[in-house]
Amino acid sequence: QVQLKESGGGLVQAGGSLRLSCVASGRALRMYAMGWFRQAPGKEREFVAARSRDGGSTRYADSVKARFTIARDNAPNTLYLQMNSMNPEDTAVYYCAAAPAAWGTMPITYDYWGQGTKVTVSS
Repeated sequence: QVQLKESGGGLVQAGGSLRLSCVASGRALRMYAMGWFRQAPGKEREFVAARSRDGGSTRYADSVKARFTIARDNAPNTLYLQMNSMNPEDTAVYYCAAAPAAWGTMPITYDYWGQGTKVTVSS
């Protein structure tokens, strides 16, 4: 079983950048497909980006395409989300998630979740 912990959230001005990290413990991240999701106040959790287990495929929500990049570093067993050209609509709590088998855009696909890191984008 893998444990996930996100960090890197904070306050950023519109047009700025942040890089979120998700450190895994217990098992190697290469055993999982990985995803990033976010949840804004009063809204449902939504898909942001995903990466297949072998890293050969990635998928992004239309709202973040060309601005966000998902990447994995096997040492130190960390998943990243680089966020550029941010806007106030990106304000949310961001979660990383791991799926041992299939991967996709639906939260139900993922078995393991971190506690989240809060991102606020000011206008």
